[in-house]
Amino acid sequence: MDKSFSPSDLKTILHSKRANIYYLQHCRILVNGGRVEYVTDQGNQSLYWNIPIANTSVVMLGTGTSVTQAAMREFARAGVMIGFCGGGGTPLYAANEAEVAVSWLSPQSEYRPTEYLQGWASFWFDDEKRLAAAVAFQKVRIAQIRQNWFSLRQSRETGFNFKAEHLQALLDRFEKALTTCTTNNEVLLQEAMMTKALYKMAANTVSYGDFTRAKRGSGTDLANRFLDHGNYLAYGLAAVATWVLGLPHGMPVLHGKTRRGGLVFDVADLIKDALVLPQAFLAAMDGEEEQAFRQRCLTAFQQSEALDVLISAVQDITQQLSLVKQ
Repeated sequence: MDKSFSPSDLKTILHSKRANIYYLQHCRILVNGGRVEYVTDQGNQSLYWNIPIANTSVVMLGTGTSVTQAAMREFARAGVMIGFCGGGGTPLYAANEAEVAVSWLSPQSEYRPTEYLQGWASFWFDDEKRLAAAVAFQKVRIAQIRQNWFSLRQSRETGFNFKAEHLQALLDRFEKALTTCTTNNEVLLQEAMMTKALYKMAANTVSYGDFTRAKRGSGTDLANRFLDHGNYLAYGLAAVATWVLGLPHGMPVLHGKTRRGGLVFDVADLIKDALVLPQAFLAAMDGEEEQAFRQRCLTAFQQSEALDVLISAVQDITQQLSLVKQ
C-alpha cells in the first residue's frame, strides 16, 4: 500500500475545527524524522515533543525560542499562523518589527479564495457600509456575551454568578445605543462604555476589589496581565480567521484605517469579552500561573467553537454588505 501523501493532505482538517494553539518558550523547533518537534534541554538530555501541525492553528513563540527554516516550511504547508512574542504571550513581535500590536507571520499561499476579499473591498471604501459592518460586529459581540456568560457551563464550572438582570440590562442598553450611532467614533465610545461596565461587573462578581484596566503591558495586577495574555490568544484566532478568508489585516471597520492590524482587533473583539474577560478575573482570584490561565482560555475557545464563530461572522457580514455578485 502506498502510504505517501502530498503537503495538501495536511490541510484536510479545517482551521475552524483544529484543536491546538501552542505557546512555546525556551526551546528549539525543528524537523526530526519528517515531524515538526520542539526540543527542550534537561541536564545532558534533549527531550523531543511532537507538534501535530495538521491539527494546529496558531503557534506563539516566547522567550528563548528558535525555529529552523525546515520547520517554518512545514508550518506554512499546514497553514499554521506563527507569532513571535515576549514572555507570557505579550507583547507580540514579528520578524524585525518591534512591539507591533498585532502582526503575524502568515503562511504564504496564492490559492486561497478571493470571494471574501473582493466582497470586503467592494464596500470597505463606503463610509456608511463600513459603519454598518462595525455595528454588525458589535451585535455579534453582544450575542457571544449573552450566549457564554449565561451558559450553564459557565455558572456551574466556575461559579461566575453575576446578577443576570444587570447584564441583560447592560447589553440591551448597548444594543439600543448602536442604532443611533452615525460614526465609527460613536460606536467606539459605546464599545468602551460597555467593556468598562463588564470589567466592573466581573470584578464585583468575584470580589476582586477595585480594578482599572491598564494599557497593554503596564498592568501589574494579575487580572490585567491575564487580560493581556488572553487577548493575544484571541488575536491569534482572529489572525487565522482573516487569513483563511483571504482578508488583509489593514482593512478594519472599527479600529481605524491607519493601523495595519486593525481588522485583527475587530475580529478578536467578537470573543474577548465573552470568553477571555471572565476567565481572567477567575484565574486572578485563584492566583493561577500563566500556564493554567492559558489552558482556561484554550478550553473556553474549544468548547465555544470560537474560531468557527469568527469565520462565520466575517463570512456573513461580508456577504450581507458585498457589492460583488458571485
